[in-house]
Formats: sequence, C-alpha cells, structure tokens
Amino acid sequence: MKKIGLISDTHGYLDDAVFRHFESCDEVWHAGDFGSMELVEKLEAFRPLRGVFGNIDGQEARNRFPEILRWDCEEVPVLMMHIGGYPGRYAKAAKALLKDRSARLFITGHSHILKVMFDPGIDCLHMNPGAAGRQGWHKVRTLLRFSIEGKDIRDCEVIELAGRW
Repeated sequence: MKKIGLISDTHGYLDDAVFRHFESCDEVWHAGDFGSMELVEKLEAFRPLRGVFGNIDGQEARNRFPEILRWDCEEVPVLMMHIGGYPGRYAKAAKALLKDRSARLFITGHSHILKVMFDPGIDCLHMNPGAAGRQGWHKVRTLLRFSIEGKDIRDCEVIELAGRW
C-alpha cells in the first residue's frame, strides 16, 4: 500500500502545514506550477517526489520534470499533466492520451479548483487537488491525501489549509 500526498499550483509558496498533513505519506505528487526550485528541493528532501511542470514553471523545472508523466503505482496506471481538464471537459491533449483507456487515475492541476470525479466512460478517476499556493483566484488552499493498494484507490481526504492570505 502507498499513501500519497497530492499538491498543485504552489506558485512558489509552500505552507509548513503541508509537511504535517503529508507526514504519513510515502510519496508526494505535484501536478505542476511549482513556482520555484527551492520549493522542489524542500519537497524532495521530505519525501520521494513525482511531478510535472506547469505553465508558470521556468526552464529549470521544465528540465527536471516532464510535461506528461505516466507510471504505475501499485497496480494502478497513473497519468499526470498540468493542464488536462476534467470528465466531460478534457483538454484536447488529455482526451488523446485518455482515449486508449490505459489510465485508471488521471491527475491534473492548473484550474485551482479541487475536483475528484469518476469518469465511467473510460473507467478512470480524475483528481485535481486545487491550489496550495497564494496566487490565483481560489479562496481556500487545498491538498488531497489518499491511498493506493493493489488496484484500489481509497481513503481520499480533502485538506483545507486556510485562505490565500
């Protein structure tokens, strides 16, 4: 079993509470818009980190992280990209990647809107942890924490950090 801490859209700001909320996690996944390499280094020093670069990330982050990441966590095929949309409104690039039904978990960021939605048409769970940073139009900074055991994705928790300010 793997316990995952999912974060996105930090835009260079990393609340110390993230470390407390992800203390029990085996890995941290970041769905883009890190905002600084200092933030990346803090997360990497804390737990194994997987991530994709986002539209605000500079060349250093783009050299370190891919735009699209595919891997298996336990027995769950995962697809992560920063700008991907959500069920019923997938971005064109995401729609092309999801059409082969090879992902069972699709993770995105970008919108600053927390969403956890199942798409029965492609048998895939979509997760967007919202935004953990202070920049953007969101009112509450959010994270997700969940577990993957074998083929099961479970125990999903929404974590509200506080307002942006």
